Amino acid sequence: MAILQIGWLGWTAVTLLLLAVLGFVALRHAMETNAVAVLDSADKLLRGGDGAIRQVAAERYGDDASQKVEMFVPADARAPLPIVVFIPGGSWRSGDPHDYRFIARALAPRGYAVVLAGYRLGPKGRFPAMLEDGASALRWVADHARARGGDPDRIVLMGHSAGAYNAAMLALDRRWLAHRRLSADALRGMIGLSGPYDFYPFDDPATIDAFGHAANPEDTQPIAHVRGDAPPLLLVHGSTDTRVRPRNSVALARALTAAGAPTHAVLLKDVSHEGMIMAFARPFSRDPRALDAVTGFLAQVTRPGPSPAASSAASPAVQAPGR
Repeated sequence: MAILQIGWLGWTAVTLLLLAVLGFVALRHAMETNAVAVLDSADKLLRGGDGAIRQVAAERYGDDASQKVEMFVPADARAPLPIVVFIPGGSWRSGDPHDYRFIARALAPRGYAVVLAGYRLGPKGRFPAMLEDGASALRWVADHARARGGDPDRIVLMGHSAGAYNAAMLALDRRWLAHRRLSADALRGMIGLSGPYDFYPFDDPATIDAFGHAANPEDTQPIAHVRGDAPPLLLVHGSTDTRVRPRNSVALARALTAAGAPTHAVLLKDVSHEGMIMAFARPFSRDPRALDAVTGFLAQVTRPGPSPAASSAASPAVQAPGR
C-alpha cells in the first residue's frame, strides 16, 4: 500500500534516477570498450555536427580492413590546402581512423586538409608492418590528395602515442618512404603527441608484442635515426603522462639538437596521456595549449613555397606554457 502512495512525482523521480544510473553504466561501458569513439561522438554533438568540414575520400590502400584513409577539407575550401596526415594511437593493437574525426573538426576549418590514416594492428601490424602501411598511406596522399583539394607538396605527419612513433619513424628513417618511391625530405614537418621514441629495452606487453621479434631491436627506435637534416619536429608531451613518459620527447629533442636539427620539446603541465588527445575534442578543448602548439607549428612549416632547406630545418620554438 505504501508503494502505491508514492504518487506520480515520486515515480517520476525514481524513473529519472533509474535512467541516470543506466545512462552512467552505458557511458562507462562505452568508454571502457571504445573511449575514442565516445569522445568523437561527444565532439560531433557539441560542435553541432560536421557542417564545418566535408569528407572527400574514404578509401582502402590495401587488402586489410585497417588499411584505409579518410580525407576531410573545410566545407568552404577554395584552393589546394596543406595536408595533415594523422595516425591514430592504440598501442599498435587498436585504433580506427573513423573514430578520430574530431581531429578533422579541429584542424580542417583552420585551413587544412586532414587525412586520417589507419594501419594494420595486432599480429598483422608487428614491426615493420605499421611503418610499411604508413608509407603506403602517404603514397595514397601523393597520388590522390591533389584531386580532392590537398597540396601534396605541403604534408605534415601527426600522430598520438603509437601513431606518434609511426610518424617519427617515417620522418626520420628514410628507408620506409623510399620503399614507396617517396622522400622523407619532402615532408614539411612532423608532430608527435605523447609519443614513444626511446623505449628499448622493451618492458611492456604492447611493445614486446610489436617489436620483441626484431632482429636488431635498437634499430626500431626513432632516437636511433636522428639526423641533422631532419624535417622540423614538434614534440608535445604532458607532464603527468605515466603511460609514455615525457622523457621520450625530451630525449629525442636533445638528440636532434645535438645532431644539428634544433628541436624543442613542449611539455604541458598537468596533462596526462589520454588528456593530450582529448584536448582536441569538445568539451575538453577548453584547454587550448595542445591545439595552439599544433596550429602554431603548422602555420610556420606549411607556408606556400618550397620545402625548407636542410640548413633551416630546425623545429620552430613553439611554446605552450603550463597553467
